[in-house]
Amino acid sequence: MISAGDISVVVGSRTLMTGVSFRVDKGDRVGLVGRNGAGKTTLTKVLMEEMQPADGTVSRSGSMGYLPQDPRAGDPKSTGRERILGARELDVLARRMRRAEEQMSSPDPKVMEKAIDKYPRIEAEFVAAGGYAAESEAFSIAANLGLDEDRLNQTLDTLSGGQRRRVELARILFAAPDTMILDEPTNHLDAESVTWLRDYLKTYSGGLVIISHDLDLIDEVVNKVFFLDANRQVIDIYSMSYRQYLKQREADERRRRRERTNAEKKASALHAQADKMRAKATKTVAAQNMAKRADKMLSGLEAERAADKIAHLRFPAPASCGRVPLTASGLSQSYGSTEVFTGVDLAIDRGTRVVVLGFNGAGKTTLLRLLAGVEDADSGEVLPGHGLKLGYYAQEHETLDMSKSVLENMRAESPHLDDTGVRTVLGSFLFSGDDVHKPANVLSGGEKTRLALATLVVSSANVLLLDEPTNNLDPASREEILSAIRRYEGAIVLVTHDEGAVQALDPDRVLLLPDGDEDHWSESYLDLVTLT
Repeated sequence: MISAGDISVVVGSRTLMTGVSFRVDKGDRVGLVGRNGAGKTTLTKVLMEEMQPADGTVSRSGSMGYLPQDPRAGDPKSTGRERILGARELDVLARRMRRAEEQMSSPDPKVMEKAIDKYPRIEAEFVAAGGYAAESEAFSIAANLGLDEDRLNQTLDTLSGGQRRRVELARILFAAPDTMILDEPTNHLDAESVTWLRDYLKTYSGGLVIISHDLDLIDEVVNKVFFLDANRQVIDIYSMSYRQYLKQREADERRRRRERTNAEKKASALHAQADKMRAKATKTVAAQNMAKRADKMLSGLEAERAADKIAHLRFPAPASCGRVPLTASGLSQSYGSTEVFTGVDLAIDRGTRVVVLGFNGAGKTTLLRLLAGVEDADSGEVLPGHGLKLGYYAQEHETLDMSKSVLENMRAESPHLDDTGVRTVLGSFLFSGDDVHKPANVLSGGEKTRLALATLVVSSANVLLLDEPTNNLDPASREEILSAIRRYEGAIVLVTHDEGAVQALDPDRVLLLPDGDEDHWSESYLDLVTLT
């Protein structure tokens, strides 16, 4: 259970919310909604005591499970399997069993004999702790989230950001805590895994707070909506489904507008009457009282919700380049003993549009990292053509320097702009005033996405490498991204689970990983987008 009492949350000089109170009890499945930058992620950090509210109190009871947008917990050298089992403290026993199994094959008779002697005792402890049944449950959860046994046996530091995030989600679900806080849990999941998670959460009996721009997930899972209104700095609470909330919120806004219009008419009439009465000395006091009554009538009204601001995005006019600005030949990549893909060839023609499809773990993100020069291939080469200017959007926002501020990140990417020009671009992406001085590491996922995209706008890139660019964005911001993709005149290589992004791209070609097969795009491939 979580209880927030009259809390206020301030970041820098900006007040996100003030005087907010609510409870999350057992059986409450809360959808925390609001525009990007409204403070949803910040509020979850306050609820998890990673940040302190400026005022008010937060109390928690029972066990908690928290999935942040960028999970980095756990020993990087532990395996995914150990990380998940550790939720029930089974990882240590599992590690001891594995070590004993290895020693039982030792050529040293003494080591082998000792291992054979101790293995049954360790296994007995494992079984007593619910080991094999729990292990089976953990593997089932992981499999439903798209993690096969090979991935679970890899160490965390060899997993992609998306794979590591799925490990953390599996760990939380396996722990079955009293309350879960999940920030964008469907990021990096394919359609089948999203469907499984949706069904799982619909029957979850504990308390749940979920942030997601997957509107279908929110609509089917939640029974209560907390709307974080960034303009009024309050949380409106609706004990209903998401669709019911949308209708109710619109009805509330119509009511507010109607009440304000009526009150303004009455107040205007009172002020006019008061002005007439002031001309008579005997009625001065009455006139003052009438004016006060009119002012009080207006001050008692609920404020209308101001329209949410939307980032206005347009990708740059591409710099001139040769006919084939980027070529990849014979690319192969492995992590440890796990082969990701081998022998991938790709030629990016000027202005061409390529979508990369493949199951989770097929190497889509890895391929973009190789093309961007962020990572070196085990074999093969990436050759820049005449006039190549790359723009790379990384789904984990690795292109941002988290130790620098918003303004410093932007200046580093746009040395040709003066301070006014840099601030103008940032302002179009909703970074203004003191927000430009915020460190990148405190930004929400949506804010990091906007900042990373802003750096592309000033790049004059003629080849854009886009890895899940619509993740973490609210519907209005997502539409801006899709519009920018449609209008861009340069070449694009896109990785996405978003059908709308592929339709906006209108691809010329499709590259299928891990086999590296290339084909002309046809609508028949669209069904693969959410499944890969």
